[in-house]
Amino acid sequence: TIITQTKIFYKQKKSAIIPHMKWLIASDIHGSAYYCEKLIHAFEYEKADKLLLLGDVLYHGPRNDLPKEYNPKKVIELLNGLSQKILCVRGNCDSEVDQMVLNFPLMAEYIALDLGNSTIFATHGHIFSEQKMLPCAQNSILLCGHTHIPACTKHENFTYLNPGSVSLPKENSPHSYMTLCENTFVWKKLDDNSEFGSPYKIIQ
Repeated sequence: TIITQTKIFYKQKKSAIIPHMKWLIASDIHGSAYYCEKLIHAFEYEKADKLLLLGDVLYHGPRNDLPKEYNPKKVIELLNGLSQKILCVRGNCDSEVDQMVLNFPLMAEYIALDLGNSTIFATHGHIFSEQKMLPCAQNSILLCGHTHIPACTKHENFTYLNPGSVSLPKENSPHSYMTLCENTFVWKKLDDNSEFGSPYKIIQ
């Protein structure tokens, strides 16, 4: 069965996003088995409860060079092993064929995490983006991948956050991911799990 939903709503209590739960947020694996394995190791190292993927999972895309150890079949195997812990949105390089081989929903355009006083919109970034945000309430957070560049930019009604790319970082940024725990986003290097940049705390 091909899953074709356009959105997923994941509602939480007002106070925090799943108290005592830790999220690892990553994007743009682009079929690299090498960096996907590193991501799985980071997930285990962080002792995260959920893995939120912001799209471009299996295919490298016509505009990108092949990432290190490009092996979509291996990436499928690695991620399907965590399928019960993964939430994912569709990237511009993802397709219905990809959904047929992955054991978790891939075709959602965005995921909305309802925090009560604010909302996290998780999307890839090729349809909705920092320049074309969904109508949102004050203090909303827009999580995107797509650019392959880590970012934290405050706007009038929302804050734009980007974890960067797992396999194909740009503008001299590191291979990276983010964590979300106790209402705080932290950017980390995939190579050694060290922090970089300044953490961002959700305003409640």
